[in-house]
Amino acid sequence: MKINILGCYAATPRSFTNPTSQVLEILNNHFLIDCGEGTQVQLRRNKIKFSKIKHIFISHLHGDHFYGLVGLVSTFRLLNRETELHIYGPKGIKEIITLQLKLANSWTNFPLIFHELTSKEPELILENSTVTVTTIPLKHRVYTNGFLFKEKEGDRKLLIDKAETYNIDFSLFKSLKKGKDVMSEDGKLIPNHLVTADPPPPKSYAYCSDTVFDPEIVPLIKKATVLYHESTFLEDKADLAQPTKHSTAKQAATIAKLAEVEKLILGHYSTRYADIELFRIEASTIFPDIILADDGKEIIVE
Repeated sequence: MKINILGCYAATPRSFTNPTSQVLEILNNHFLIDCGEGTQVQLRRNKIKFSKIKHIFISHLHGDHFYGLVGLVSTFRLLNRETELHIYGPKGIKEIITLQLKLANSWTNFPLIFHELTSKEPELILENSTVTVTTIPLKHRVYTNGFLFKEKEGDRKLLIDKAETYNIDFSLFKSLKKGKDVMSEDGKLIPNHLVTADPPPPKSYAYCSDTVFDPEIVPLIKKATVLYHESTFLEDKADLAQPTKHSTAKQAATIAKLAEVEKLILGHYSTRYADIELFRIEASTIFPDIILADDGKEIIVE
C-alpha cells in the first residue's frame, strides 16, 4: 500500500504548498482522494499516470478539496480518454461539474459516472475483487465523509517445497491457494494447512479530513493500518477548532489512540504555521507512530 501526498495544506494554495489531494495505491487500484487546485500538476510532478485513475473520492464541497476536479476531467477529455471515470461525492457534485462542462461545451468523450452521497450513516460505496470502500461520516461545516479503504483477504501462500514433498501435481496449486484440500498423485488427501501458509493480514486506510474532534468515528476505523486525520491547528489555536469544525494535532492523536490504529498521518495544516514539525511534537505526546504528510511525499506501508 502506498499513499502519494499531492497536497496537504488547508485553505488557499501557495507557490510552495497545495490544498488537499492524494492518491492511494492499494492492490493495483489507484484511488484519487480529494482534488484541490493544482492536483493535475501534482500528478504530473509525481509521475502518476492519469490513465490509472478510475475512481475519485471527494470528501466535501469546500473549494480546497474539489476545485481541481473539473480541470482534471477536462484534461482527461483532451487526452482522449475512453475508460469510464467514477466520481463519489456529496449530492450536488454532479450539478457543479456538468454545468461547467455544459457552459464550456466540453462534454466528455468517455463515460463520466457520478455516485452522489447523502447518507449520514456509513455505507459501502465500492467493492471489487480486491478492496472495499466505506464512507466515514464526519462532522464539518457542510456534509462531509471520510473513506475507509480495506483490502480483502488474499490467497493463501503456497509452500512449493511442501507441495513437492507431498507429491502434489502443479495443476492443483491454484486450488491450494484458494484454501482447498487436494489429492496427491498417489491418491492421498492432503490437508491444505500442510502445504500453505496464511496470507498477509489485509491492510486498511482510513481517510478523515475535514472534521471536528469526534470520538464517534472510533468504532468505524478501529485498528486501521493507517489513519490520515486532519490537524489544522496546534494547541495555541485550539479555540478555533470547534467553531470552524476542524481538529488539533493532539485531537487527531487522541482519535488514533482510541481507535488503536498502527500509524497516524497528520495533514491539512493551517498555512499560518511555518514549521509542520510542531504538529508531530504535539501529537507525539498522545500517540507514538506519527508521519507528517507533505506535498510530494510517498508513504509506503509494508
